[in-house]
Amino acid sequence: MAFSAIYFLDHKGQIFVEYFGELEQESVRDNFVLMYELLDEIMDFGYPQFTETAILQEYITQEGYKLKQGAPKPPAAVTNAVSWRSEGIKYRKNELFIDIIESINFLVNAQGCVVHSEILGHVLMNSLLSGMPEINLCFNDNALFNHSQMGDANPVDFEDIKFHSCVRLSRFESERAITFIPPDKEFELMSYRVTSRVRPFLVVVADVQRYMHSRMEITVKVKGQFKERLSATNVVIIVPVPSDASSPKFNTAKGHVQWAPEESAIIWSINSIQGGKQFAMKAHLGLPSVQAEEPEGRPPIRVKFQIQYLASSGLQIKYIRIIEKSLYSAVSWVRSLTQSGDFQIRI
Repeated sequence: MAFSAIYFLDHKGQIFVEYFGELEQESVRDNFVLMYELLDEIMDFGYPQFTETAILQEYITQEGYKLKQGAPKPPAAVTNAVSWRSEGIKYRKNELFIDIIESINFLVNAQGCVVHSEILGHVLMNSLLSGMPEINLCFNDNALFNHSQMGDANPVDFEDIKFHSCVRLSRFESERAITFIPPDKEFELMSYRVTSRVRPFLVVVADVQRYMHSRMEITVKVKGQFKERLSATNVVIIVPVPSDASSPKFNTAKGHVQWAPEESAIIWSINSIQGGKQFAMKAHLGLPSVQAEEPEGRPPIRVKFQIQYLASSGLQIKYIRIIEKSLYSAVSWVRSLTQSGDFQIRI
């Protein structure tokens, strides 16, 4: 609550600057009446109301702005108490696009134990809807946002949840449903973090063999641990090697292997890996006769990938209802994407 008050005071100052140019003693004295009108609009009964400068400038046009002919008409956004959306928006085809995008951060030590894992999620929307629609959206039952509601036997805890200001939080807390009037076009509805039940989906195992300090052999295996109907695409496995390695030779039945001496790494690129499939790559490298760096000092393997039609947390949208006073029909589209974030495997 204290932070909200500080944020409001700071934002109020920005509004005054938009009107007066510089907020100084003289400008405050000269624009006292206008400041009073602005305060009357942005604060009502001690609660912030309309703090969008663009909306206020439609209604309060004096001092620094030429007065419009005739009495100014209150903007539609003010009369509807929605500062993030204007009335009169029209589309020939009413559609709502929803993207659930989740990034997996993963760190596995040399013994194969998970040291750190988390999912960072974002629900993005592109609202191409006419009028002033209200959207009701509900997630699946195993999405546990409130620890007091333990209806699912295997819930997933969502932490650090942040909503767009259009969401009515009171209904979300009571029903786990999200109700809101969306901004026009693209915006982020919510973001969240998950630290429980995180799966790697792509398992990468590496074996390093050294021979008389003159050469080394690296065997890397990758397996898709997800349903067979899904595929991981744009897979890139970056394997670190000693900076003085040379004379590389590669052998793999899947993808393309690239030698990157400027990065001291081998880059194995695979267009697609189907769920349940496993592939291997072998690399033979020459080494100088001097002892190379110890394995403990070697950087980790980095993995990049994308999996369409999959939310790694299990988050799904149970239903979407779009209600508008004109009762037009609208189509909603939902897509899910899991991608690698900071995905590292020690070797």
